[in-house]
Amino acid sequence: MASKFFTFLLLLLFLQTSYSTFSLALQETSPATNHTGQINSNSVLVALLDSHYTELAELVEKALLLQTLEEAVGRHNITIFAPKNEALERDLDPEFKRFLLEPGNLKSLQTLLLYHIVPARIDPHSWPKSASALTHHRTLSNDRVELTGDDSSGSKFIGTARVITTNAVNRPDGVIHGIEQLLIPRSVQQDFNNRRSLRSISAIKPEGAPEVDPRTHRLKKPAPPVLPGAPPVLPIYDAMAPGPSLAPAPAPGPGGPHHHFNGMRQVKDFIETLLQYGGYNEMADILVNLTSLATEMGRLVSEGYVLTVLAPNDEAMAKLTTDQLSEPGAPEQIIYYHIIPEYQTEESMYNAVRRFGKVSYDTLRLPHKVLAQEADGSVRFGHTDGSAYLFDPDIYTDGRISVQGIDNVLIPPEEKAKEEKKTIKVATVKPRRGKLLEVACQMLGAIGQDSRFMSCRL
Repeated sequence: MASKFFTFLLLLLFLQTSYSTFSLALQETSPATNHTGQINSNSVLVALLDSHYTELAELVEKALLLQTLEEAVGRHNITIFAPKNEALERDLDPEFKRFLLEPGNLKSLQTLLLYHIVPARIDPHSWPKSASALTHHRTLSNDRVELTGDDSSGSKFIGTARVITTNAVNRPDGVIHGIEQLLIPRSVQQDFNNRRSLRSISAIKPEGAPEVDPRTHRLKKPAPPVLPGAPPVLPIYDAMAPGPSLAPAPAPGPGGPHHHFNGMRQVKDFIETLLQYGGYNEMADILVNLTSLATEMGRLVSEGYVLTVLAPNDEAMAKLTTDQLSEPGAPEQIIYYHIIPEYQTEESMYNAVRRFGKVSYDTLRLPHKVLAQEADGSVRFGHTDGSAYLFDPDIYTDGRISVQGIDNVLIPPEEKAKEEKKTIKVATVKPRRGKLLEVACQMLGAIGQDSRFMSCRL
């Protein structure tokens, strides 16, 4: 009985030794790893890090996936679908790329990258030839990808991404195919959408303290919500920078509180249009260099206001005197009188003056208005003296800002009357001599003594 038990122990020892030897032999003959368990220099992973798919290789390193891929290569032949660098640099949504690179979203980045790796070798000749003969493969992220082909063009697709380079890298333990765009699994897209959605944010949105109406001593009711694209609630004069009797301070911006419109971009566009149109360099120079009006207009447009600019050409601006521009805030006051807080085109203004004869438009220079009337088949602004014709219609119209070129600088009638006030000339009048003094001077003149008295010499 003891001999049988001893024989059984010897048999177990022999089997264990044989298994260990067999395992060592397998490790030594593995094409992907060497005897130290590290990736060998001919591995597809080394080729990926040294290939021209540098953006993908950098993401793999940032996602800490090298160890996971080494283990996958040790167990399988793998296929890597590598997006080209342009797909990760320029074509990818910047907000989505920022989401992937945030430290808290490492799991989403790993899932995205593993979605591009199939633990099986897929050669070009094994690809489906048509869309009907599609095949599915499970990736390392445990999601399935769909492989299809196109009979007519011979193109190969994985999902919606076209394969642009087959066998870009071919190694004994795997192959790399270049694809046109990034593959995004549904779970990662859902995580990204949840992060952007305000419903997934558990923090309480901060609210200001309740305000008390000083007239009624009651709490003010909160303002009703403003729908996107709705006109602003405040009048445009309340939204302007301090003024308009003072030179405006630099307005905060760009962008209003709701960010419905990019006002600074639109103002920049219309100023560039003025310069390219030609003949309006002085107006552009005042807006950009001499004042902060361009910034203020951008802020107003960002908050939803619309503007019509009556732009005097260079010949008209050259008529302005130094005295008119040298006073503090004078350039702003001049331009304010040329900005109408409405959106008007040449057609709408001409139709209005044809129908009503005369139309008074509000300006940003309170309380002055600019008068418009029909004249010679065009629109004439201002009164008879110093009026301006609509000279270059619709230089710029984008739905928020309208620029109309005029051939003169408009001055409010009240201001013009002050400038043209005539100075009173004081005439020197000879003082009149009385009757008695006249007789005395005649008597003194008879004896030659009148020259001694000043009164007689006058």
